[in-house]
Parts: sequence; structure tokens; C-alpha cells
Amino acid sequence: MFESPRKSITVRGVWSESQEELHEMQPVSPVDTSHRAAKKKKKKRKTQTGSTRSVSAPQLSTEAPSETENLPGDCTQKSNDEPIVRGIFQIGKRSHDVVLTASRVTWTPIQPETPTGELQPAAPLNAGFVELKDMFAVKVKRRRMVGQQSGGTLLGITLFHCRRKGSKLKDHETHLNNLSVDHCEIWFKHLKALLNGFRDRPKALKVFVNPMSHKKEALRVYMDEVAPLFKLADIEADLIITEKKGHALSVLKECRLDNYDGVVCVGGDGSVAEVAHGLLLRAQMDAGRDTDSIFTPVQAALPLGVIPAGSTDIVACSVHGVRHPVTAALHIIMGHRQPVDVCSFSSLGRLLRFGFSAMFGFGGHTLAFAERHRWMPPSQRREFALIKTLANLKPEDCELSFQPVKPGTDEPQERTKTGSRKDVSDNDGRSWQTTQGLFLNISIMAIPCLCSMAPRGLAPNTRLNNGSMALIMVGNTSRSEFVKHLKRYNSINNQFSFSFVETHTVKAVKLRARTQGCWTDEVSEENEEVDSKSAPIISSEGSCPWNVDGDLLEAPSELYIRVHPELLTLFGENLEEAEESPIKCSCI
Repeated sequence: MFESPRKSITVRGVWSESQEELHEMQPVSPVDTSHRAAKKKKKKRKTQTGSTRSVSAPQLSTEAPSETENLPGDCTQKSNDEPIVRGIFQIGKRSHDVVLTASRVTWTPIQPETPTGELQPAAPLNAGFVELKDMFAVKVKRRRMVGQQSGGTLLGITLFHCRRKGSKLKDHETHLNNLSVDHCEIWFKHLKALLNGFRDRPKALKVFVNPMSHKKEALRVYMDEVAPLFKLADIEADLIITEKKGHALSVLKECRLDNYDGVVCVGGDGSVAEVAHGLLLRAQMDAGRDTDSIFTPVQAALPLGVIPAGSTDIVACSVHGVRHPVTAALHIIMGHRQPVDVCSFSSLGRLLRFGFSAMFGFGGHTLAFAERHRWMPPSQRREFALIKTLANLKPEDCELSFQPVKPGTDEPQERTKTGSRKDVSDNDGRSWQTTQGLFLNISIMAIPCLCSMAPRGLAPNTRLNNGSMALIMVGNTSRSEFVKHLKRYNSINNQFSFSFVETHTVKAVKLRARTQGCWTDEVSEENEEVDSKSAPIISSEGSCPWNVDGDLLEAPSELYIRVHPELLTLFGENLEEAEESPIKCSCI
């Protein structure tokens, strides 16, 4: 899950940084009562036998490296368990013997001695350690007067590391107190050099914040919870506060990305979808791909970090397992990366956008209705749109073709209310299944789509990077039965165990809406020689509403959706499901 520090790092930068932090303070003698006691008992301890250990003043197993030395000569020539530096620090109210190796920092309490030189009986030793793979910063600890901006009394060094609690990551501090400037300087430089050895950890990020997301709290979430952690980890953040829809997309298409190690989005699913589309579109532009044709896209050059600040945060929950800004920020800081499958949405041979999931029918009409009532508060708007769409529930007459993951191996399914089915093959020999009929909702999802209202996921049978999409077809049925199906998403019962619901694992989907004359037989996705450049992307007449990652897409009635394995890398981990207790939904 975590990487190991790289083998060769120069210490010149670390020397200069530590000297700046420690220059103002003159060396102060360390305050250590065990040092004085050990001197008095030195002769007695020499005569004793057994496992009694010396606890004299702070000792180092290696000298401080000079500016011309490479620190890995001291670190990596040893095994991961061989000490690099060793000394005595006060942790809490007790003195501890602290050892730094190439993989961890370990500390053991020092047992006091009796006047006869024997160790006093005490409670069991509470030894502790911090893995370097879990540490993201080390700082010099000082006491300063009110209003003092620099200098101050040296107290020691502080280790900042993350701990896991279920799906959450939380930041913690371990204070190593010692008043010796030289002692702290050596420890600081060794720790700093080892931390700089983790290659995948970002140093510069481009951050987009949608200030209008959810309850307009995205900027506060970033400034209060995320920005301090980035600063602590010495990450330079280029902050852009988006002013309107499409702002992030226009910036990503034009700006230089060479100086960044990743892109971060703070907002809801709509903002994440826009930034992800911008990153992938920029990659196609740099690679010279013609987006006015059916093409094979290239991967995005930079990973994307998602800080949840929306109402549902489906993408963040799917990749982190939890809606928690600190967890998302620590995944970015620690450099945890997870490749994710992405869908492309095309019409008339022309790319419309990239996305993770889409809904047609009930899901699309609900979002379209909500967008027409944006003057309402977000929560009320969603509930109002859901109720109104259910009241006017109507099926869509569609022709649907899909390509199974394993052509010809799908088990035969029972005839349902969705209509008839036939198998066809295209010119490349790929097997397609085609069905026609009335559908209340059609979902195509490349990720599990976890959220508080669907703790098992809207598509629980798919994964982040299994190279396939989940196709969920809900046929025509009564309103009461459809509501039962919706309620199952928020329970432990199987939401697909209805006769009017079909699920398939597919690689590609072609959907043609046949209602109200929205499509024509002259245009087909299979005919790639059509003059698509002269055709409009979005038609005001004959267009259908799609819900693509929580963003409304008024697309032509015929749409071609393909999955592209591991097209985008997200900061995070592949978690099966969120461990947080689900939030009950009261909108159904």
C-alpha cells in the first residue's frame, strides 16, 4: 500500500533548511536527569551482569553528515532495522530511548534505578513506534512569546503522521522533547532526508475550489481542514477559485501542467466530473487525438485528488470509502494512488465528454427538473425534483445495444417487461445484444458509486478498475414497485431482485431514444464515416437529458458509451465499501 524511501538523496537541501530553523538558537545543554544518575552509577554498572542497559546522555550511532556527504551512504548501506541515529528524548512525562532506522522511529521508556543500581519494578514498558511510510512531516518545536514570529526557545522536534481508523485517516503528532540544538539538528536532518526519499508524494498541486458547492462551504473546508495539512507537508498549492461552470475546464485546456505533481478538486460530483474531463481532454489534445472520431484515448498525465465538499460525493466515497476531507487530503499527501476506469460519451462519432457514471430516464429527468429550480435550497430542490418526477413517472421507448464483457458467455436471462432481445455482431466480430422496449431508468456506471443514500453502491457489482461497466435496466412497471426498487438502495436488501430489473457487465452501450421522433435511422454510431464535424453536439430539438456524474448533459437521442480501463489515476485506495454508518435518506 505504501512505498519505500528511495535509495539516493543528497542532504544539501536538508542542511540549509535545518540551519535556517535552528540558527537563531545557541546550543543549550540538554536537561536529562538520567544523565546525571548514570554518571554516579557508572562504576557500579560495570560490575553488574545481565541485561541491564546503559542510559547515559544522548548518544548517536552516526556522526552528522557533512555537506558533501550523501545521507543514503549512512542510511541505505544498513539494513532497515539497523540504527541510523539514536538518542534520548522526553515523550510525555518520561525519558525514552529513541532509535531511527530506515523504516521507522522506535522509542522505549527508560527504567529508573534504585540507589543500589538496580532497576525499579514498574509497570510494563509501553514502547511505541511510527513507520516512516506513515509520516509526512517533521518540524522543529519552539516556545514563542505572544506576537513573536520567529526564534523562540527550542523544545525538540515533532513528528506528524497519519493513523487509520476504519476507512478514515487522521493526522497525529508525536513530540520528541530535547533542549540540545545539536542533537535536534542531527535528528531533523536525517528525518527530513528520509521523508524526501518517497518519490510518489506530490510537492506542487493545482487546486480548484468551487465556492458554490453544496452549502457554499467548499472554500472553508479547504482553508480550515486541507490547506494547513498541505502547508505542513511542504506542498505548494496553486489555488484557483472557480467563478462559473466550465472555468476549471478552460483553465486546464490552456495552462501549463509541467510544474505540478497533481490536480486537486474541492467540490461535489459535478465539479469533480468537470476537472476529470478537463484533465483527460488535455491529455488527448497533447497527444494529438482527434476527438471528432471514434478514437482510443490516452491516460491523463497527472493524478486527480478529490476533496469531498458536495451533497453526495459519489466519486470521493467510491475511492476513499468515506466522506472525510482530512482523509482525502492525507491520501494526497502520502501519495496513495488508485487507477480508475472512465467512460467516454460520444454521439455521431464525436466526443461529448468523459465521465464515471450516467443515468437516462428517471435519473436524467430528475436532475433536469432540479436544474430548473436552482433558486431553491439544494436539499429542498432535490427532494422536490424527486417527488415531481415520481408523480409524472413515464417510461422511455428505447433501443438498447450492449457488448458483454465476455461475448457469447452471458447466461440466458428470462424475458422481462423490457421487451425482446436479439444478438448481432459488428464487422470486428464483437458480439452485441440488442433489446427494445419501455424503460423507466437506465444506468451505466464504471465505478461502484458509493454514497450515504446507497451504502452498498448504486452499482455494487462493479469495481474501480475492473475494465467494465455495470448496465442496470429498469423496465416499465407501476409507480409503487419502482419506489420499492429505489428504497432498496438504502437497505441491505438486493435492489435488483425484481422481475423488471436486469443487470449486465458490459464494455460498450449504444442507446437510441425512440420517443417523440428524437432519432433518425440515417445516423448510426456504427457508421464512422459520417461527416460528424458538420453535425451539432447538442441539438435543442430531439435532445434527451442525461445525468452524467451529477451534471446535466442535454445529449442527442443516440449515445455511444465505452469504458476505458485505468484511464485516470485518483489519489486514494481501492476500498470495497464505506465503513461509516450510512446516513438515512428521508426523500423517499
